[in-house]
Amino acid sequence: MKINKDPMALLPYSEEQILDRLRFENPWWISGQIEDYYASMERRLYYNLFMPLVTQTEVRRAIVMMGPRRVGKTVMLYHTVHGLLENNVDPLKIAFVSIETPIYNTISLEQLFTLCRKGTRQDNPKGWYVFFDEIQYLKDWEVHLKSLVDSYPFTRFVVSGSAAAALRLKSNESGAGRFTDFMLPPLTFNEFLHLKKLDRLITESQINWEGSLSKIYSTNNINELNNNFIDYINYGGYPEVIFSEKIQTNPGRYIRSDIIDKVLLRDLPSLYGIRDVQELNSLFTAIAYNSGGEVRLEELSKNSGVQKNTIKRYIEYFEAAFLIKIIHKISNKPKHFQRATQFKIYLSNPSLRSALFAPLHPNDPFIGNMVETAIFAQWMHREWFTPYYARWPKGEVDMVKIDDKYFHPQWAVEIKWSNQFYEKPGDLKSLIQFLKDNGLKTALVTTIDKEGVKEINGLKLNFVPAAVYAYTVGRNTLIQKQKRIS
Repeated sequence: MKINKDPMALLPYSEEQILDRLRFENPWWISGQIEDYYASMERRLYYNLFMPLVTQTEVRRAIVMMGPRRVGKTVMLYHTVHGLLENNVDPLKIAFVSIETPIYNTISLEQLFTLCRKGTRQDNPKGWYVFFDEIQYLKDWEVHLKSLVDSYPFTRFVVSGSAAAALRLKSNESGAGRFTDFMLPPLTFNEFLHLKKLDRLITESQINWEGSLSKIYSTNNINELNNNFIDYINYGGYPEVIFSEKIQTNPGRYIRSDIIDKVLLRDLPSLYGIRDVQELNSLFTAIAYNSGGEVRLEELSKNSGVQKNTIKRYIEYFEAAFLIKIIHKISNKPKHFQRATQFKIYLSNPSLRSALFAPLHPNDPFIGNMVETAIFAQWMHREWFTPYYARWPKGEVDMVKIDDKYFHPQWAVEIKWSNQFYEKPGDLKSLIQFLKDNGLKTALVTTIDKEGVKEINGLKLNFVPAAVYAYTVGRNTLIQKQKRIS
């Protein structure tokens, strides 16, 4: 694709109109500061992972931030601009451009960069930081971006987009060696508490896990923590929802229209050429209602009237759009991975279900599945980790880690929203059998509010409240991500 380098060629608006819009989007060109609206917002904890990628300018790649809709990508970009200004980067060499703005239609990225330099009278491209938001609105954006990286090796280009499936597909196809992908997922429970300034609810402690002491977290007010955990399950994946009482009165309308409908009715059909959007929507609704349930393609096809191959393809699309995660099954004595004929599907964030149906209360019949979904959602942030579940004719274990080399279970977790098994650990017959079958000596079991260690038949069961465990997984994930980039 040939990119026209003349910024005035074929522009439907005058150059001065476009420059006025660029000045409006970049107030720091005059004031040296971002708008108070964004500066006053608490930064997501993922900011500490994203900012180093942006500032490592010796790596000559563009940064592609992708993720589901409404998780705070635009705000993250503004916070990154704020961070650059705090680090004394010249405000006249920082540009933010929202590609979805109609005035930029038909304008290439290179033309926009040229106009930014003209608007600030900083013609030398070296040392610039250029942010293109909602990049998916530009046709063939990946070709434009690759050309910029090649043409301006001393300029940092950062793009973001909400059509996550499309961005990942095109980034992988065209950006090899030129792009660095960064995934911004829905909020973890850890971030949810952080943004609401409720870190005071958490205390630190240690447990003996896998033969060594590991850091785990506890709480000084389990009732308040559980109340917030239920809020997180109902609407906690999206920063805008947790700060708006108006949206919280009807979170379903906001999440459904701004997140689910745009993906199902626009993003996926345009990317994959899907014609029957009603069929697509019905399948996702069924999956969301039964999040955490086991799926058999034959049964799903029979009950829905949709061809099995079509269902399989749609499920792959949902996963590519970061709406769901597929978890595969092992037996109680796994030796190797077998071709899956059935598997579990979890929503990437439990509040998607509440948006489609209704918010849940602590005693709701479906709360157990949503607690399980919430905990799996914390683990989904670890792209290097593949969880499994175990099922065999006489039992099931909710989550298992497998050694990649020998395909042997390393640990197991049973996710419960109940105190029953703390009082009667012997009732955990499937978990106990799985531990014995695989030579494991310990496991973790979640509860509503009970915490402690129970020994039974030579096995040690660590009981932790589900909310505490969700927080622990989310926080430790960010710590491990930080270590991986440092």
